Amino acid sequence: MSDPTTTRIHGLTTAEIELLGERSAAAKELSYSPYSHFRVGCAVLCEGGEIVLGANIENASYPVTICAERTALSRARLEGRTTFRALAVSTDISPPGKMRRLGSICEFCRLDTPVFMFDKTGDYKVLTLEQLLPMSFGPDHLKKVEQGGQ
Repeated sequence: MSDPTTTRIHGLTTAEIELLGERSAAAKELSYSPYSHFRVGCAVLCEGGEIVLGANIENASYPVTICAERTALSRARLEGRTTFRALAVSTDISPPGKMRRLGSICEFCRLDTPVFMFDKTGDYKVLTLEQLLPMSFGPDHLKKVEQGGQ
């Protein structure tokens, strides 16, 4: 029988996955969603073990609504975090999934980054970013301008 704290899924222990689920559900409580009433929380596991939270922030002008993933990743970057081991999203629906705003994740995470999608009961599905965005467009597709170059 294996120890649940050492069982690994995408390089994460069961304890880390449970913590991501708990923290993303807690982040959901911070959601500002007066129009859709669709709360989303996000927890990003950084390389150093820190977890940074985010929640969706709606706006009466829907195009400027900020998704939970973008909030968490932006906050993590502002705090100096640049490498992410996993991302978890929590919603009030079952089954988990139905992610639509993945562009921000693609900007800051590797394609092999696991994305855990938790539902209202704590059950989850996990897919890598590449599985969610099989033909994604990201920073690697753009020509890099060398420092000091034109």
